[in-house]
Amino acid sequence: QVQLVESGGNLVQPGGSLRLSCAASGFTLDYYAIGWFRQAPGKEREGVSCFSSSDGSTYYADSAKGRFTISRDNAKSTVYLQMNSLKPEDTGLYYCATRQSRVAAVVECSSTPQPRQYHDWGQGTQVTVSS
Repeated sequence: QVQLVESGGNLVQPGGSLRLSCAASGFTLDYYAIGWFRQAPGKEREGVSCFSSSDGSTYYADSAKGRFTISRDNAKSTVYLQMNSLKPEDTGLYYCATRQSRVAAVVECSSTPQPRQYHDWGQGTQVTVSS
């Protein structure tokens, strides 16, 4: 059974940085994608970025491009989301999630990740950007 544990959320001032971590375990299929999502109060959950193990592809939502970077540390089975130049509108509960497949192409990251495509979720970590 896949387990995902997020950490790294905090209160930060506008313009600051945070690095979120997603420790993953229990993958059962050959290929997987890890997506980062966020949900602000009263809003729908939205995709922020994804990473694919099949080809190393990554994708960023427009709101994240140029400011966020997703990366993987294989040795630690952890995917990171480095967030720079944070804005108040980045505030929300950040989740990592995964989807798996025996087919590499199924988990490539070629568009903004959609929550309905992901099957296993972490508990979330809170990011608050405020002065």
